[in-house]
Amino acid sequence: MSPVAALRASGLVKTYRRGRAVDGVDLTVQPGERVALLGPNGAGKTTTLLMCLGAVSPDAGTVEILGHPLPRERSRAMARVGFGAGYLPLPDRMRVIEYLRMFGRLAGLRQPDLAARAALERFGVPHLSQAMGTEMSSGQKTLVGIAKAVLHRPALLVLDEPTASLDPDVALRVRTALREISADLGTALLVTSHNMVEVERLCERVVFLSSGRVVADGTASEIAERFGRNDLEDVFLHLAQLRDRQGVAR
Repeated sequence: MSPVAALRASGLVKTYRRGRAVDGVDLTVQPGERVALLGPNGAGKTTTLLMCLGAVSPDAGTVEILGHPLPRERSRAMARVGFGAGYLPLPDRMRVIEYLRMFGRLAGLRQPDLAARAALERFGVPHLSQAMGTEMSSGQKTLVGIAKAVLHRPALLVLDEPTASLDPDVALRVRTALREISADLGTALLVTSHNMVEVERLCERVVFLSSGRVVADGTASEIAERFGRNDLEDVFLHLAQLRDRQGVAR
């Protein structure tokens, strides 16, 4: 019997007043798989992510996380999902260790303090345990947010632009830690990023969206070859130019 997919989305559709943001997207992520969801602005990435997390209801289509259908079993599903993004705020007047300990308790961890300190250590920031939100840089807040996302050893980790505010050496540390988590725990990764080099180094599979549809799904080299481009960045620029031309045509 094949393992239950970490994420299975089928035929997702979402329409807003300005038009159709997502138009029949299928997306499957297997346990331990590292997948990037890419596309130029307006391609439908964020809306797709939000539907996959149950934060936005699709107009059509279905989502299952670890076999749990959304929205009916969203609570059970989300208990095994971690989410991190550089734009998520941290409490200004709470120490990092208190913040992580709180999430650990909410996740039902028996030793939330131990888990919090281990997560900070994994991403190289144990010195931030006593810092307040107001005392940290944007990059430090991003690292704390990622540590929070992995605190409960999720089966599916969803990261939106996880290293956008990080220095290159810190971003390398994060990529290394994420690959280790995926390999050691079997955690599936679903990542969005505008850093094509990072995607090629972190993810083994790439799903490209354009105008709300999946236009490519494969390894970085397979997708570059399909579009007759040198690399993922060239593919990204090509799709962005197509979007701009279509916008002018409309």
